[in-house]
Amino acid sequence: MSKITINDIAKAAGVAKSTVSKVLNDAASISDETKRKVRDIMKEMNYTPSSIATQLARKSSFNVGLLIDLSRKDDFLNHFFYAIIGGIESVIGKHQYELTICNANIEPSIENDSPSFMNRLVRNGKVDGLIMDSSIWSTETQRLLSELQFPYVLIGEAPAEVSCSAVDIDNENGGYLLAQHLIENGYKRIAFIGGEGKGEPLFDRRVNGCANALRKNGLALDPRLVLAGTANEANGRLFMEQLLALPAEDRPDAVICMNNYTAFGALEAARAAGLSTPSQLGIATFDDYPLAAYTNPPLTCLKMDTFELGVQAAHMLMTRISDSTTAVEQRLIPAALITRASTKQ
Repeated sequence: MSKITINDIAKAAGVAKSTVSKVLNDAASISDETKRKVRDIMKEMNYTPSSIATQLARKSSFNVGLLIDLSRKDDFLNHFFYAIIGGIESVIGKHQYELTICNANIEPSIENDSPSFMNRLVRNGKVDGLIMDSSIWSTETQRLLSELQFPYVLIGEAPAEVSCSAVDIDNENGGYLLAQHLIENGYKRIAFIGGEGKGEPLFDRRVNGCANALRKNGLALDPRLVLAGTANEANGRLFMEQLLALPAEDRPDAVICMNNYTAFGALEAARAAGLSTPSQLGIATFDDYPLAAYTNPPLTCLKMDTFELGVQAAHMLMTRISDSTTAVEQRLIPAALITRASTKQ
């Protein structure tokens, strides 16, 4: 018995061969009714699509590129990066796509002075679309990809001056949730420690959220209680010591930390100063991983679903790959508040 081909499916369904190809690639331009009809016939005829044949039909590489900057090693040696990859893979695998991880931090191409990945991945047809961290984005990258009408999605906050598809954690609302929780538990002078400082989008969003919650409750974020610097244990300890060195009436009664490591250092400094958490000092942090549940006391935190970040970025990209006319979209993934003993008075 001869092997069933895409032509056989098209004939049985009464549609064009190109329509069957689009159904195989879940193109948004094909109606759900037609997709169901064609897929039912595929099932009846025991048809198994050939990824090579499908690739040739649509000139596809069946690869998605994930651009990273390997000079930022700490970003790519942690749980969050691998959770994002897992989220992306969980979506693109269903479309018979593979994920190619590429270092964007390579010298520009000598021939045309464009980012090296433009030649290695895009112009050479090695990927059908790109997912990249917003820190990699540049006006030149945007111009080149737009000229080629090449699909891409940013992970992180989209630049305010341009319109491009992006997905991010709702960091501003996250800051609001943490501060509001602290206020509801009786804290009034709230500090924020860790992060790269004013002008860095992640820092600004989180601090703005905290300030909004305080403002809503008739309070204010004292600039002296906002201390920026690398979000690690050493700075958490240092910043906490600096806050406790303020005159008694100016000291915070609660601290929001940029991450678990900062919070751990802050806890250690508070303990060394003889302060009891949470009765004398509340401590909360962004992210549940890796320490929040295991400190003494366990930390109130925000759960940041980075797996879902990868899922949403992949869904958005696959839609743009299947239909180049898809409108630009920006999504925010809500964070979930987890309350623990570090803030419960």
